[in-house]
Amino acid sequence: MSDVPRLMSTQHPDNATLPFFTAGDVIEGDDEIQEAYYVYSHLGCDEQMWDFEGKEGDEYAVKKLLSRYDDFFTEHRLGEDVRLTVRGPNPDVEESEAKILLEILESIPRSTDAARLFAADRGVDPVAPIVEVIIPMVTDADQVNAVHEYYESFVAAKGDETVWGDRTVADWVGEFAPKSVGVIPLIEERDAMLRAHEIFREYATAQDRDAVRVFLARSDPALNYGSLAADLINKVALARLYRTAAETGVTVHPILGAGPAPFRGNLSPDRAQATAEAYSEVETFTIQSAFKYDYPVETVREGVATLREADLGDPPSPIDEDRALDVIDRTAAAYGDQVDAVAPTVNRLSSFVPDRRTRKLHVGLFGYSREVGEHSLPRAIGYTAALYSVGCPPTLLGLHALTDADRAFVEAAFPSFFGRLRDAARYFNPRCTTVLDLADDALAAALDLVDVEPDQEHRAATDDAIDAFARGDDDALRSAARRAARTRQFLG
Repeated sequence: MSDVPRLMSTQHPDNATLPFFTAGDVIEGDDEIQEAYYVYSHLGCDEQMWDFEGKEGDEYAVKKLLSRYDDFFTEHRLGEDVRLTVRGPNPDVEESEAKILLEILESIPRSTDAARLFAADRGVDPVAPIVEVIIPMVTDADQVNAVHEYYESFVAAKGDETVWGDRTVADWVGEFAPKSVGVIPLIEERDAMLRAHEIFREYATAQDRDAVRVFLARSDPALNYGSLAADLINKVALARLYRTAAETGVTVHPILGAGPAPFRGNLSPDRAQATAEAYSEVETFTIQSAFKYDYPVETVREGVATLREADLGDPPSPIDEDRALDVIDRTAAAYGDQVDAVAPTVNRLSSFVPDRRTRKLHVGLFGYSREVGEHSLPRAIGYTAALYSVGCPPTLLGLHALTDADRAFVEAAFPSFFGRLRDAARYFNPRCTTVLDLADDALAAALDLVDVEPDQEHRAATDDAIDAFARGDDDALRSAARRAARTRQFLG
């Protein structure tokens, strides 16, 4: 494996501000081609996730990038200097989308053909443009091994099959390259994350890999278990991954899927240094849409440079895993009770959150009924935006379960959590309990953990949203929610 990318630009729709290259209200189609070029050439990201999971993706992305931005990709080789990494659906979870994964895998050799022709035209050595795929919602190594084996056995190997007489498929339509692709498991559910080291070991062993990239989610564990629990789950998972890497001699390259909202990871341009220090064992961070578009471009570049230059990828400090799991269990249970109470209102509020990319309905893990009660929730971004719109940062939820001893443990095990809590708490509006079924004393217990000055501009916007919601003024609510999002510099 060549140098591992540090900065994976993603297509998460969490931006309050639309980018300059988008004509409408959503980023779609050819906008995403221009976005990929922009993040490589102007922002300094070295990887773009190309997402087919939960949205329509363009299978001709490589051909379009190379033909439209030929000078750039002559100097910066796609697949070597910068990466395009495809994310497809997990057939075990999204059965109705399962065959899309096969179409994606079949398109990889065609993208290699486009890159080969481009290289010949530009007088440079050919490079395979797509060398890895991401599979989401992974819960066991079989799901990863199936993708790896399918590509090698049914995509790349078909070139050796005879089509007529002694003529092979490769003789007929050209060779199929690359011969193999790496599979990156994206692990999002608590029990699976705590077994990420087993998935890593089993995949590496089955496919004789000397290195594996493992993608740990941060947004959706927060949605399902609370923000503090999500951080502690990740910390335990990372500790176990590094221990297993040391035992097996296989190198692990962790990816963390953090967004700019404190609830979703607090990775914004102005928090890049703090996030790098909090998760120094991570090698690749996601650069989501609010990071890219809700800050001045120079600030974005500085944040990218901070992550690129940070000292990352070292084994983490030891963590008391039993103690961490105890805190996770109790705060997640308290969080779940609160979410169960506010779910009907959150679902109503989420309809006023603007869409920023065209997406399909997500299934499986992100339905909250697997965690609490019978309620389903919006996706993590819409859920976060809905609560923030009425002044209730979801980072506050579940923290009333912490004891003084728990707080001391968290200060030692993950001290940056309190900075994240402080960043979230400044957007709290005490009037949120007039529309949300939450106990004032539970929220006060969370707020007492930090000292913070409220953001008055955001307070005014959420006051207007609360008033509009109470009187049923949909237009005013939508306007206030957007104003609050622009103030905090992320949608959700």
